[in-house]
Amino acid sequence: MLRTVYVNGRYVPESEASVSVFDRGFLFADGIYEVTAVLKGRLVDFEGHAARLHRSLNELNMHLSLNDNALRDIHRQLIDKNALQEGLVYLQVTRGVADRDFAYPESQTPATVVAFTQQKPIIDSPLAERGLKVISLPDMRWGRRDIKTVQLLYPSMAKMEAKKRGADDAWLVESGLVTEGSSSNAWIVDHDNTLITRELSRSLLHGITRRTVMQLAREHDMKVEERGFTIKEAQNAREAFMTSATSLVYPVVSIDQRPVGSGEPGEIARALRRLYIEASLEAMDAGQN
Repeated sequence: MLRTVYVNGRYVPESEASVSVFDRGFLFADGIYEVTAVLKGRLVDFEGHAARLHRSLNELNMHLSLNDNALRDIHRQLIDKNALQEGLVYLQVTRGVADRDFAYPESQTPATVVAFTQQKPIIDSPLAERGLKVISLPDMRWGRRDIKTVQLLYPSMAKMEAKKRGADDAWLVESGLVTEGSSSNAWIVDHDNTLITRELSRSLLHGITRRTVMQLAREHDMKVEERGFTIKEAQNAREAFMTSATSLVYPVVSIDQRPVGSGEPGEIARALRRLYIEASLEAMDAGQN
């Protein structure tokens, strides 16, 4: 069954969706995106994703005429039109259409805005049950990883290299420290049960799920420390896990073929995943998102 997608103000069947070959997102990866999870037909952490979208727009001097209410309405209409109960809504904004030139137009061109839904099991995820195997790779991305751009070729190559080696994903390393995963924030739990994740900077994406998990951990008297860590420290940790919008919390059970802890999903990662789902469902019952 064809999905209904959103393209520049119109809801159309996916077979009829198109953008110009002169769109700067297509020619230069001059665009940004957000992915918002959907549980029971409702958006999860939408306000955080909208705020990060505006931050990315500002950092790239890009203009979007749609306000948060309009963006929320687009998301909700797509969920309704596609009868989506669990999965995600993908939103992409590019600088728009202009003749090919490395220098983008000084006058603001109308942004290209597209959005679509995708079904995905989130609550009952097989990966959450068995845990992820990850490998380490050098972080060779551009320096502004805090901007959620559509420049995703290296993360895609990292993911494929992980699969080639019989793993699920890659953790990226720069100057000896883990920055993040190919599409997630990386965490470890030390033997004092302290949760450790890299501090925010231009080196990594400011994860919305990362922020919520951190809040939940502190609300439940878990100690959180923001700092970098090495692959060796992660391998020797009590637990490891990753966070992202559509995985929520995934335990990591091995790094570079070396088991983390018992080699099974850890108790703290499981507890944080459960807390995140419970908090999201409670917010929906309260009429949020």
